[in-house]
Amino acid sequence: MSKVRTPIEVRYQETDQMGVVYHANYLVWFEIGRTKFIENLGLNYADMEKHNVVSPVIDAQISFKKPIRYGEEAIVETWLEKYDGLRSVYAYQILNGAGNVAVSGTTEHVIVKKDSFRPLSLRRAFPDWHEAYSRQIKGDS
Repeated sequence: MSKVRTPIEVRYQETDQMGVVYHANYLVWFEIGRTKFIENLGLNYADMEKHNVVSPVIDAQISFKKPIRYGEEAIVETWLEKYDGLRSVYAYQILNGAGNVAVSGTTEHVIVKKDSFRPLSLRRAFPDWHEAYSRQIKGDS
């Protein structure tokens, strides 16, 4: 299992009145990390969407440990935690500039037809994704 590290520039508009990153923005950072993780595997969400298929979040878990403030460095580490051919669970750690975990969490996804939201098997619909994800779970980068 490989982890992809994505630097995040903490922008002023992402902070709240306490001067810390507003909690919902961490989910946006998860998405940035997830997209980079997928690209690192040689895959691309846009290619999936050309087939009228999208990958909605069906569950999100997030745990806040330390605040991140405007001007601080942040890194999103992303990896594939679980995959069964239908569901994909991505895991995340957001590290502050000192390398400490500030936020951790997971998002669970399925793929569906965009017009009907009918679930599809990733294994059958996108065998290249299935193969890449299976290698990640086995630890074969």
